[in-house]
Amino acid sequence: MLNDGEKGAVLQRDKETYAIVPHLPLGLITPAQLRKIADVADKYKTAALKITSAARIAIVGLKEADIDNAWRDLGIAPGAAVGLCVRSIKACPGNTLCRLGQQDALTMGTELDTRYHGLELPGKMKMGVSGCPNQCAETSVKDLGLVGKAKGWTILVGGNAASKARIGVTLCEDLSNEDTLATCARIIAYFKENSKKGERMGRFMDRVGFETFKAEVLTA
Repeated sequence: MLNDGEKGAVLQRDKETYAIVPHLPLGLITPAQLRKIADVADKYKTAALKITSAARIAIVGLKEADIDNAWRDLGIAPGAAVGLCVRSIKACPGNTLCRLGQQDALTMGTELDTRYHGLELPGKMKMGVSGCPNQCAETSVKDLGLVGKAKGWTILVGGNAASKARIGVTLCEDLSNEDTLATCARIIAYFKENSKKGERMGRFMDRVGFETFKAEVLTA
C-alpha cells in the first residue's frame, strides 16, 4: 500500500484503489490533454473522473499496479494534491478572457505556479488570484490571495476554508506585477523559515502578531 502522495497517488475510501490528479495549471487544459485523461480512464476502467475544487481532474479508482503506466500514458506531471507544500494556484480568467477583469490573473497565476507549485513548507499553502474584486478565485479564503483592481494588485493573507474558516486580511494594495511577485516571495520565505509544522498562514500570523508579520514581509 502506498502512502498518500507516493507516486502522485491518494488512497481512496475502499483502501484498495487510488486517485491521481494531473497538474493542470490554473485549470487550463488542451483538447489533447482532455483526450488523454479520458483514454486513461477508459483503459484502466477507473471508477470516476472528478473535477476538483482546485480546478483539476482527478482520475479515481486506479489499481496500484496501474499507477505508473497511467502516469506514463498521460504524460502530465502530478499535481501537489496532498502534503505540506504549496498546492495548486487557483485563478479566474482575469482581463485575458473576462469583461470584468482589471488585472491579468492568468499571467500572474502562471508565474506563481511556475515558481511555487509543490514547494515544500512547514504547513500547506493555498493561493488564489482574482482579476477583479468579485474574487471568482475565492481569494479571501486562501492563505495567500491576490485581487486585481484598477490601480494594481491587493494582497490578502491568512484566509482559509478549513473547519475553522477565516477571511484573509489586507496586507497591501495598488502593487505592480513586479512588486506583487517580490512581496509574495518575501511572504513565502518568511513563512517557510518561521512557521511550525502543520501551521497554516492565519494561525502563524496569530502567533507572531500581524504587525510583526507585516513589518517583516513588507521590508524591501
